[in-house]
Amino acid sequence: MIDIPRIQTERLILRAPLESDLPAMNDYLSKDRMSFIGGPFDDVGAWRALLGTLGHWNLRGFGFWHLEHRESGKMAGAVGFLHHFDWPETELGWNVHHDFEGQGIAHEAALAARKYGQAHLNLDGVISFIDPANTRSAALAKRLGATFEKTYCLRGHDCHIYRHPQSTPHQPENDQ
Repeated sequence: MIDIPRIQTERLILRAPLESDLPAMNDYLSKDRMSFIGGPFDDVGAWRALLGTLGHWNLRGFGFWHLEHRESGKMAGAVGFLHHFDWPETELGWNVHHDFEGQGIAHEAALAARKYGQAHLNLDGVISFIDPANTRSAALAKRLGATFEKTYCLRGHDCHIYRHPQSTPHQPENDQ
């Protein structure tokens, strides 16, 4: 089994996907709004998403964490990095399940994932692919400090690429 790092924030645990997450994934992925990512999906689609998430970690050494809401113990969404075989570079992506929307969960999780990626995975200045109609995701990208770079055709669909800021390298202080 691959060792997926565990990250804690004030309200979340970013952790490895678990089979017990399937009911929450089924509920989330079955909604019409999943059209932004090719859905909606049935329970088989949710199973494939779970397997794909684990497989991405295995193949690339990075991937999506599932978000566990610390107070309730419920799966609240997912965040992390993707670099599919046909993508030009690595993406930072996120989703928040319906009951957790509007609480700043995606922002908190994406900041933690981006910081970890910069420090431990050599993932700095990554992009986010965002459907032009997904104004909430674009607003979050901007809140994270990402800037619109260009329109890009991804798998036959136009999307906007937002570029995340690079971390500032540590500058050693001069000894005096």
